Amino acid sequence: MILVVLAILASATAGATVEHRWHEQSVVVTDRAIQILLYVLMPFITFFVIARLDLHAGVGAGLALAWVEILAVGAIAWVVATRALKLERPAAGTVVVCCMLANTGYLGIPLNAALLGRDAIAPAIAWDVAVSGPMLFTFGFGIAAACGTQAGDTFKERLRAFLTRNPPLIALVAALLVPDAWAPSVLVDIARVSAIALLPVGFFVLGAHLAREQEVGVVTFPPPLTRPVAAILGLRLVVAPALFTLLALSLHGVPDAYRLQAAMPCGINALVAAHTYGLDLRMAASAVAWATAVTVVVAAVAGAVT
Repeated sequence: MILVVLAILASATAGATVEHRWHEQSVVVTDRAIQILLYVLMPFITFFVIARLDLHAGVGAGLALAWVEILAVGAIAWVVATRALKLERPAAGTVVVCCMLANTGYLGIPLNAALLGRDAIAPAIAWDVAVSGPMLFTFGFGIAAACGTQAGDTFKERLRAFLTRNPPLIALVAALLVPDAWAPSVLVDIARVSAIALLPVGFFVLGAHLAREQEVGVVTFPPPLTRPVAAILGLRLVVAPALFTLLALSLHGVPDAYRLQAAMPCGINALVAAHTYGLDLRMAASAVAWATAVTVVVAAVAGAVT
């Protein structure tokens, strides 16, 4: 857990440093980093991990409830964003995406191991692979394409943007269709190791973006806790885990790891969705920064108490 926190801090600091010292080069680097995430790392990891996922080992009714919970939180987020906060479509889409996409991989899995023990790792991975990944490539990118400013004006244009800018979705569908033999063990192992690269790359982009906004006088650091960001924090960190816990009462033997995964903060993937389709990138970056900081502090306190 300490190594994960240090990696987050180091990556975000590196991104901010590059932005302050080499602004023009930083813009190019961050854009390229997101392209690498979207078109190289994510499709590769998705295909080889999903292709070997055993749907009968650690993936049960609790994960079906996870989908119900996340979609319900997304619906609540849309109502809050459009009715209570009266946000424009791109900003409202940002609220929804940030509430639905959680960092269950690079923060959730280590937190489960640190707080619940090694037995929690397997169900934590199952949640990340069977829920968080597909949620990003389907509803996450779909909502971003429907609400973003860079996805076209008509339904046809937005649908085309959703499909053509979503290589991980193609990898996901292919992985579900091909036989196991198409995913050799060596490549599956490489994919799992490659997944580690998503953490530093993602938080590098976050650090660079926050520093860029600070330079032009838009935000300070830490970023301002605006009403939309506060709403995201409440929905993502309070409503989501509470709703999953309530739904889980209908089942017996739901792993504690699932409950912890339901409480994870906004994921870096929200930045990828916002950047790709033209959502409010400033709001997304602020939400990811605040949610991650709150979760890490709470986890550190919980770890010290237990």
